[in-house]
Amino acid sequence: MPEYGRAVQKMVDHAITIEDRTERQRCANTIIAVMGNMFPQLRDVAEFKHKLWDHLAVMADFKLDIDYPYELADPSTLHPTPERLPYPKGDIRYRHYGHCIEEMMKKACEMPEGEERNELLRLIAAQMKKEYILWNKESVEDSKIIEDIKDYSNGQICLSEDKLNLGIYRAPAQQYKHNGKNQKKKSKKKF
Repeated sequence: MPEYGRAVQKMVDHAITIEDRTERQRCANTIIAVMGNMFPQLRDVAEFKHKLWDHLAVMADFKLDIDYPYELADPSTLHPTPERLPYPKGDIRYRHYGHCIEEMMKKACEMPEGEERNELLRLIAAQMKKEYILWNKESVEDSKIIEDIKDYSNGQICLSEDKLNLGIYRAPAQQYKHNGKNQKKKSKKKF
């Protein structure tokens, strides 16, 4: 444990090698006193001694055979391995749009026709156009987005280009072309 330093670790390593149990116990008590003196501000904290004994056991890799005044933590609970997360299984129809677009299209198909659904479809189409351009780095026709929406909805949603006005969207690199090359350098005046 780095907060105690190399000297305390050497004392713990020495305590493990001591043959006599009473001498080993006395050495462990001395090590706990030294560890407690390193952090005097924590002496008033509840369970401070218990934490010190736990730290001693961890530093000794639970090989120190002494009578601990407290119940020690189980070594397997100190560094538990997290449960494996299930990897999402399922094919994404168009990888450049991602999974979220598929989920939004499912929701849009479930919604009744109306102004709210039309606005959602407009927002989905605009997002699809942005993601397509980021993937392809060229402009995309609205007809391609409309065709992909129809494919996503299995023919349930048929939009027209005049109804869906996505406007002009360029890739971020094309949008902000002035990266310092086109700007004139200001000359410094010498006084």
